[in-house]
Amino acid sequence: MRSTHAAQTAHGPYAALESLMRERLGRECVYMPSCRLGLYVALRHWCPRGGRILMSPVTDDVIFFVVLAAGLRPVQAPVNERDGSLDPAAVPDSVWRGLSAVLTTNLYGNPDPAPELRARCDALGIPLIEDGAHALGSEVAGRPVGSFGDASVFSLSKHVGARTGGFVAVADPGPGLRTELARARDALLEPARPHSELAYAVRPYAEAGVRGLRLVRAARATLRLLGQQERTEIRMPLRPAELRRAVAEGGAAGAVRANGGGLAALHPWIRVDLHDYRRRPGRVRLARTERLLAGLDERLDAHRRGTEKLLATPWGAPATAGGGPVQPLFRVPLLVQDRDAAIAALARHRITTGYLYDPPLDAYAGGEFTDPSPAPGPAARFARHALPVDPRLADRVIPVLTALGAEPPDMRGGEGEGPGGGG
Repeated sequence: MRSTHAAQTAHGPYAALESLMRERLGRECVYMPSCRLGLYVALRHWCPRGGRILMSPVTDDVIFFVVLAAGLRPVQAPVNERDGSLDPAAVPDSVWRGLSAVLTTNLYGNPDPAPELRARCDALGIPLIEDGAHALGSEVAGRPVGSFGDASVFSLSKHVGARTGGFVAVADPGPGLRTELARARDALLEPARPHSELAYAVRPYAEAGVRGLRLVRAARATLRLLGQQERTEIRMPLRPAELRRAVAEGGAAGAVRANGGGLAALHPWIRVDLHDYRRRPGRVRLARTERLLAGLDERLDAHRRGTEKLLATPWGAPATAGGGPVQPLFRVPLLVQDRDAAIAALARHRITTGYLYDPPLDAYAGGEFTDPSPAPGPAARFARHALPVDPRLADRVIPVLTALGAEPPDMRGGEGEGPGGGG
């Protein structure tokens, strides 16, 4: 792997991974065991506690809980109903003036308008934090997603397929910033466990065997019994009374001073789908992750080819209509009128649909925990009709949807205009 001895000495066991990502992004990168932990570290560093942060209502609920854990008030933004990207022009001036930060999502790899958001944040003197979990390889204005913010966070569980790991990338490392972020990470880490490393090593082979034997449903039922799968619906249970207590506990003075105060208080929500998000990685994880990251370009090419095919279908909503390059989307959000029927048809062909974010966060969490979007209709429509498809499965998915007679939805508005309209 391409890493210098000096880097190995300076950055320890994560040096090779950080070097690979630095070369790709052109920014200093600090390894994290997960994107969600990296986001927490970034928010705590750049954003004042109690501040208001603009974010997308169409994103993973785990991200919402990370924002709460960091002591921030989420403010839901309007989005483009065709691809789920943030719509800065639809944010009222009164909302902009009350913000302390902006968090992008780059949903499914479709870039948010980072240059405009960067200009807005500069004018207001507030930080821009980019969530590039879905967008490793995507570009906007000729630059990589993640190269516009004061900080950006990435996941190695998505395009890379490592099921572990992430990064915080910084615009200006400055004297000591890298060390400060690494110390904040290390203070939050849980110790490595041999059985966790063993489970990580054998999981890909076990999952391949389960798929081959068509035992996916049985495997998921077993995971639920073991407490490793906590979702029965698209969104995890909010449990508002418990969440209210956890937010208050995380904001208490003693918790703020303690390592991971807010993170510890909201741990039952933040750990969902990834119980090892704070686990110190062992050699097995790091070696496999390094190997997969080194081969990322081949995977991105496969995503790009499939994305082009899917966007050319009647259900595609290309964000590149203006002639820009096709992005290597992590998932292509096809828009279908009857998404449930499409999901069922795909399931009959052993194609699983994931990464659904319905209803939008303001409908899910309510006004007690977040400020609602000033224009919720587009997010509600997008969340209801978006069918995220792995572009590498394009040649399997397109015939299924064609045989089903799936129709694109009418996205002209008039339904789901209120914050509760997301289904």
